[in-house]
Amino acid sequence: MASIKANARKVVCIGRNYAEHVKELNNARPKQPFFFLKPLSSILPPRSGPVLRPKGVKLHYEVELALIMGREVRDLDASDEKGAMDSIAGYCLSIDMTARNAQDEAKKKGLPWSIAKGFDTFLPISNFISRTSIPDPHNVELYLTVNGEIKQKDNTELMLFRIPRQLSDISKVMTLEKGDIVLTGTPKGVGPVNVGDVMRAGIKVAGKELEECIEVEVKDKGGLYEFQET
Repeated sequence: MASIKANARKVVCIGRNYAEHVKELNNARPKQPFFFLKPLSSILPPRSGPVLRPKGVKLHYEVELALIMGREVRDLDASDEKGAMDSIAGYCLSIDMTARNAQDEAKKKGLPWSIAKGFDTFLPISNFISRTSIPDPHNVELYLTVNGEIKQKDNTELMLFRIPRQLSDISKVMTLEKGDIVLTGTPKGVGPVNVGDVMRAGIKVAGKELEECIEVEVKDKGGLYEFQET
């Protein structure tokens, strides 16, 4: 398949979709799926360099299963499970990097999260994973290590809202287009990384690890930006 980044029109991210993750960040459990966007410029394809930490940012990792849309979806009924799953061309692994201090400030002040989620390199992804490699996306194990130490490890069966409901709620608001990327939420265990740390994210299906993975180092960004309270 051609470049995931080149084919995408937008990146839609489902928030708070694992109960234990909701608890660890002291958030309210959502009554329905909610979502936010990351810019295409945040995508970091495999072997494209390090994740760059901006000045003053408390950088957190969030491993997620991502969907790659195979066709246009608009006003999908949540009960149409076959339609939802047939609209997916395949998958990839992703790490939703987050400037946690910027996000915490935004939440307290009722401001958008765009800065916290939108920096360049804030979305490392794996190579494309075929649908045949993941027969049931609601039963795969995601994990993330930092410097070889397991930080996140959970099964997608723990999602609060399954994929058909996610695609339904998104498509009622905005049309999902072929090539769009949908991040399905992160399990518990999110936490900080520092300059020099190496993250590795992987995925297992029926206990067997897929070859598609992410391995990426964290480095300083440099440049003019420095986090300051709004």
